[in-house]
Amino acid sequence: MVTTFEHIDYKERFEKVVLTIVNQQATIGSQQVTIESQQFTIETLQIEILLLKKMLFGSRHEKFVAPVEQLNAPTLFEVPAIAEVIATTTTTLIKEKTTTRLQPNHKGRNAFPEQLRREIQIIHPEGINPATANKLGEDVTETLAYQPAELFVKKVVRTKFLDAVSNRILQAPAPERAFQRSSVDTSLVAQVIVEKCVDHLPLHRQLNRYGRLGVAISDSTIGDWLTAAAALIQPLYQAHKLAVLNCDYLHADETTLKVLDRDKKGTTHQGYYWVYQGHESKLVLFDYQPGRGRSGPENILKNYTGYLQTDGYAVYEYFGLQPGIILACCLAHARRKFIDALSNNKIIATHVLCEMQKLYDIERHITDKAIIGIDKLEYRKENAVPLLEALGNWMRLTYTKVLPGSNIGKALAYCLNRWDKLSLYATTATIAIDNNPVENSIRPIAIGRKNYLFAGSHAAAERAAMFYSLLATCKNHKVNPYQWLHDVLNRIATHPINRINELLPQNWKPGTIN
Repeated sequence: MVTTFEHIDYKERFEKVVLTIVNQQATIGSQQVTIESQQFTIETLQIEILLLKKMLFGSRHEKFVAPVEQLNAPTLFEVPAIAEVIATTTTTLIKEKTTTRLQPNHKGRNAFPEQLRREIQIIHPEGINPATANKLGEDVTETLAYQPAELFVKKVVRTKFLDAVSNRILQAPAPERAFQRSSVDTSLVAQVIVEKCVDHLPLHRQLNRYGRLGVAISDSTIGDWLTAAAALIQPLYQAHKLAVLNCDYLHADETTLKVLDRDKKGTTHQGYYWVYQGHESKLVLFDYQPGRGRSGPENILKNYTGYLQTDGYAVYEYFGLQPGIILACCLAHARRKFIDALSNNKIIATHVLCEMQKLYDIERHITDKAIIGIDKLEYRKENAVPLLEALGNWMRLTYTKVLPGSNIGKALAYCLNRWDKLSLYATTATIAIDNNPVENSIRPIAIGRKNYLFAGSHAAAERAAMFYSLLATCKNHKVNPYQWLHDVLNRIATHPINRINELLPQNWKPGTIN
């Protein structure tokens, strides 16, 4: 009996030990999962810190130089041979910095433009009479000089006469003025608007400069000028909007703008400029909206038909379902995802970036050789489509091997969810590879808001949208913005509304319309 009790006691002890080991193993396994999760969180936060440091202190360029071994490495799938241009242009991606000593080959300074006013100073040697001396020649030196801006007063005098024959008092009618209730000329208003919207000079800095010229102008006065100018060009802006929406291929993007709001004391409202640009026409439309919701672009695009190229913002997906709109996505946005993921998984990100660089080489060759129409379409089908198909298949396979929550996983998911729309450009001769044209038009907003910080009200932001639209179009059509705006402000009040399109930047001819 004693032996039996001892055996039972040993068995119970053994079971307890086994149970303890199992519990400890489970605890270790749980702790290991926690450690791995925490390690992943740490790596993710480290990557985010690096990205934030890059945004604050680093270079903003997206230039990517592929390593030589990556350019020559085989891909997972067999890709048909690409045109010779790919082999030749990709080799130029690796640039070695070399120091060379250039031979002196200075052709002299460029001559100053003939239209500049010349202020001539003639210097004679001492002790000679130019009237009696023989002139052998002369040396001429030209320097570029500057005279500070000048404010001056335009004084219009209308004399009254008494006609001796009819015994009537005669006087010429007052000339038409754009700003009837103000003592400002259109030339100054045009300069104020161009300096703010084109040269990014805030109004308070302009007022300080005018103060140094001896004229004090109040904030409210200059605000009234802009309000009156916006009212004058409102019909022109509406005509411009119709012209933009009549394009059959639009780029679209949005950017932020801080706006003072009476309902938000001590803070600003986050407003948005929704920007649309015709690809061929180069017409730019800024539309201010208080929010980033669907209602803003929905109101603009409700009757639009054609191609619409955008980034991956979810709101745009709705318009891809709208009858008549064909949605395309921007490869530059997708490329940025992999630029940001280089620190997370350099091998995968580098491979994708190299393949995308080949796609851009194809587009560069098309541009350099001026390939258009059906030839452009055939060239894309022969060279870009196979690359896109192979890269898409490679991404699908690779995505199964990475963590979905990692930066590289998010970059792959972004592309795979939109791969058809990202590849659509290669099946047409119309669509561009990316949305860069409209981003270039948005850039002045980004520069300007760093200077003037915010708009004074929602109404002020709407007025600025009109100025930005027309002045950006001036830039794209190489029209002098000041000359255009000055001329339009002089003429628009009396211009026939049924001929308003004649004043649009792309149609404008100075001084030809009465």
